[in-house]
Amino acid sequence: MNKVVETSQTPAANVGFYMDFFGFRERPFSLVPDPEFLFWSAQHRRAYSVLEFGILSHAPITLVTGGVGCGKTTLLRELLRQFEDRVTVGLISNAQGGRGELIQWVLNSLGVRFDPAVGYVQLFQLLQDFLIEEYARGHRVILIFDEAQNLSRESLEELRMLTNINSGKDELLQLVLVGQPELRDIIMQPSLRQLAQRIAASFHLNPLDADSVQALITFRLRTAGGTGSEFTEAAARRIHEVTRGVPRLVNQICDMCLLYAWSTDNYQVDEQVVQAVLDDGVFFAAQLAAEEENRK
Repeated sequence: MNKVVETSQTPAANVGFYMDFFGFRERPFSLVPDPEFLFWSAQHRRAYSVLEFGILSHAPITLVTGGVGCGKTTLLRELLRQFEDRVTVGLISNAQGGRGELIQWVLNSLGVRFDPAVGYVQLFQLLQDFLIEEYARGHRVILIFDEAQNLSRESLEELRMLTNINSGKDELLQLVLVGQPELRDIIMQPSLRQLAQRIAASFHLNPLDADSVQALITFRLRTAGGTGSEFTEAAARRIHEVTRGVPRLVNQICDMCLLYAWSTDNYQVDEQVVQAVLDDGVFFAAQLAAEEENRK
């Protein structure tokens, strides 16, 4: 017999019920970043090693690309957590504008106060003074540009100019460019050749294969206090098909599958439970994927 959820209950309480039902300490598939739930697939380990090499080797520019939800930001967050006492980080997301505006985004991300009315030269000097002060404190400055594929070519060229602040053995500034796969194509254009030549470390994150999706599901279940067998192998294969191995989407549909299993007193998510989630249209990403296939 299906459970009936009272309208007076909050969503948080409902999630708590399925947690108690399965014996979880916490939600296995929450989208909230948590280092304890970071799943290290083989390619994520390689990507982390490349990123770590880029930081430790003082690479002027490190490039990380991959599709939406493949774990780029999670990897960066974990990496910077390891270096948090030794670096000053500026995060710039979806920066827009041309020459002069980019440096304002940079100063703002670093918490440096400035007068927007002053010219580019003064802003550049302000940034350079800040970098020298941080260097004197024993801190390197790392600028992370998220969604960097949206930067104009003029802005990308200006980034290259920022690396000119470094001189000799004194590495004052490192850049990390994070973006969609098309970012690599943009940087490889002849007009940005000088920028490409300064990328000393790069990695492209692909979606997970079927075995890795199964391992991800099992890992997160056990980390949350489960047995790891709450999802059947057939269910995991179906989830891989629907999500195409994108970790964020795997977490979304698994969370909903647990809710559906709980509502029918089912202690295991099988292929039928996954299909019920899909048939009800509550996993929105599946609808988007179907529309993309129809457009091809």
